Order: sequence, then structure tokens, then C-alpha cells
Amino acid sequence: MPLSAIREQQQTAFREFAREEVEPHAEAWDRDETIPLRSIDAFAGKGWFGTLIPAEHGGLGQDAVAFGLLNEEIGGACSSLRSVLTVHSMVSYAVCRWGSDTLRRQWLPRLATGEVIGAFCLSEETSGNDAGALATTAVHDGETFRLTGTKKWITYGQRSDVYLVFAACDGKPAAFLVERNLPGVEVVPVRGMSGTRASMVAELHLHDVAVPASSLVGRVGFGIAAVATSALDIGRYSVAWGCVGILAAALRTSLQHAHDRTSFGVRIGEHQLVQRMVADMATAHSAARLLCVEAGELKDAGDPRTVHATWTAKYFASCQAFRAAADAVQILGARGCLEGHTANRLLRDSKVMEIIEGSTQLQQIYLAQAASTS
Repeated sequence: MPLSAIREQQQTAFREFAREEVEPHAEAWDRDETIPLRSIDAFAGKGWFGTLIPAEHGGLGQDAVAFGLLNEEIGGACSSLRSVLTVHSMVSYAVCRWGSDTLRRQWLPRLATGEVIGAFCLSEETSGNDAGALATTAVHDGETFRLTGTKKWITYGQRSDVYLVFAACDGKPAAFLVERNLPGVEVVPVRGMSGTRASMVAELHLHDVAVPASSLVGRVGFGIAAVATSALDIGRYSVAWGCVGILAAALRTSLQHAHDRTSFGVRIGEHQLVQRMVADMATAHSAARLLCVEAGELKDAGDPRTVHATWTAKYFASCQAFRAAADAVQILGARGCLEGHTANRLLRDSKVMEIIEGSTQLQQIYLAQAASTS
């Protein structure tokens, strides 16, 4: 599907930044398991942390398709940086849609500029895909809520300034904005992740943390069905587009090696089984991109069918990204098996895409059930 002139301009800007400021450093970030603050600041300087935040709150107020194109280019260069954008956007969206006027005024302008970075805190030791099985508790105590529990696998949790934390309040799910510097907040880095290593994953330990009642996002009882569900839709959409970027990167890497490497007297790109892998990558990239564009256009139109379209796009794009990355490693052979090579990082990152924002298996169940009732 050809893009409009405006879309082409947007994507060109995203691509230039990704290729010049992100891609050259992705392997070092992966090795060091960190993204330097100067790179986060450079990204923030473009205003892109505020892509989905309305202009009235200091953001760019761009539409879903533009947000998708940004995720595609950043995701193709470094899935870890794209992951930071994903969770930050989930928090921003939740505050914008469900937060009080006070919360919006307090947080959205700073989230838009990247002055503060948000992290999404839903997962627990026994609560991943089963989002409603919350062990973290919130006790209403006059003008405050007191939060106790542990959140796991928190993307950019090591460095985020504010956390969107989900907890059970009298057995009902609720969502709260929790500032990092509050007494009782403990951040424990998680290292050695197989993929998105530079996304600075952490555990968040909450030891009877008192947060003001005004930090409640939405209402008690609406934490999962409203706040988390809508934020996860944004996250799922972001990841789907990021997978399109991985597909493009796997294809570029494979084509380059297939052109440069010779075996049996010819370039390996002339071998038919290599051509088969390249053809599958190219087809999957085009198909995944179309699915993501459809989901984005439905979002921009306010069409509720976007939720199903986003599930479909994320399922297809993540599965195909992993397959393409595995084929890229196959084409590169021993080079692709070496840590520090782009193909190796793409393979590790793409496997993470099949787990986060709804595992492949959960998506298969949802899509099968939707098909049976349509």
C-alpha cells in the first residue's frame, strides 16, 4: 500500500534518525544491556515520546498510523528503544484517556517531552497473561492508598520516573501512578534477558507505599477492563509495528549477505533455497505491514474493530518476525550465530515479541474464538 506524501515525509524523518542515531549503536547497547541517557534525550528531543499525546497537553497529537511508522523504523533499528517507546506510550495513553484533569495537567506535558519516562507495571510472578490475578494490593487509607507487592519484567523499570501500577483494592483491580522517589519503592535490575537486553528491565518492589488518592487512574474496579485493556491495545499495536521493522531488518541483512557471500562459485543469493527464504521474508513484511496499517486506520477512525485487527496484526507480525530472523541466521550461517551480529540480535529480540503484550498462544485462542463467533 503506497503511503501519502505526508506519510512518506514522516517515515523518512523516522528512518533517518533510526539509521543514523540508533542502528549504529544497537549492538553495543545490547552488549551493555543499557541505552545511554544521551540517546534517550536525543529521541525525546524529537518530541516523539509525545506522539500520541494531544497538542493541548504538549504532545504532537499525531494519529495512530504515524505512531506505527515510528515504531516500525525504531523497531527495525533497536527493539530495546522501541520497547521504551511502547511502555511510555501505554502510560501516556492511560493517563490521557482515564486520568483526572489534575493527573493530565500534572503528568502529560512532562511525559510528552520525555522529561519523565513512564513504565507499565502489570505483570507479577504468577500474573502474566492472566492479568486479573493480581497479588499486589492497595489499601484505601483516608487520603492515600497504601500499595504492597512486587511487579516483574518491567520494561525500562530501572530508570523510569513514574510507574503505572495495577493492584487489587478490596478485591477489585485499580490502577495508580506511582512516583519512583516515594518511600518504599525499590527497583531491582533484571539482567541477562535473551532479547531486548537494553530495555533495562526491572522488578518493582512496593513496601507499603503511600500514594495520594489523586494518583488513582480511572476508578477502583476498572483497572483491568478499562485502563489496562486499552493501554495493552496500544502496546500490542506498537509491538506489531516493531515486528514489521524486524522483518525489514532481517530482509536487509539477508540480502546483503546473499549478495556478498559466494559458495560453489556463485553468490548464495542465486541458490534457490536461499531465494525461498528471502521471498518469504519479503512477502511476510508486506503482509504484516498491511495488517498494521489496517489496524491503525481503524484506530484513527474510532472503529472498535481495531481491537481485533490489532490482535491479528500482532499475532501475524510477531510470528513472521521470528521466522524471518531465524532464516536470516540460517543464511548468514556461523556469523549469524555470533552474539554481536545484527542477525543474532534480531533472532533474540523477535522471540520476545512472541511473548510480550499477549503471547502467541493467547492470541491464537482469542483469534480462534473470534472466528468461531463471527
